[in-house]
Amino acid sequence: MTDLPRIKTAEPIIPGVLKLVFLDGYEGVVDLRPLLSKGGVFSSLQDPARFARVKVDDFGHSVGWVDDDGYEVDLSADGLRRDCERQAEIHKLMVV
Repeated sequence: MTDLPRIKTAEPIIPGVLKLVFLDGYEGVVDLRPLLSKGGVFSSLQDPARFARVKVDDFGHSVGWVDDDGYEVDLSADGLRRDCERQAEIHKLMVV
């Protein structure tokens, strides 16, 4: 069994897009705009200023944001790692 990915840093590049650095050295970019556009619990993250306040949890297992009501929205490190890798593969296919 392999260790679950853990996030070292999360930096917003543009609203809805994060650059993530994982503890194992992997760096990736993940476009969360399709997820954010669904609204619901992600509605508050459509605000660029709020999206920019992303935090990595103490152990690197997720990134999260707190909305005006104090509700935390978080995304897991393993899901984000998977999405970074998939989006990188798609990008490679598009760049000729």
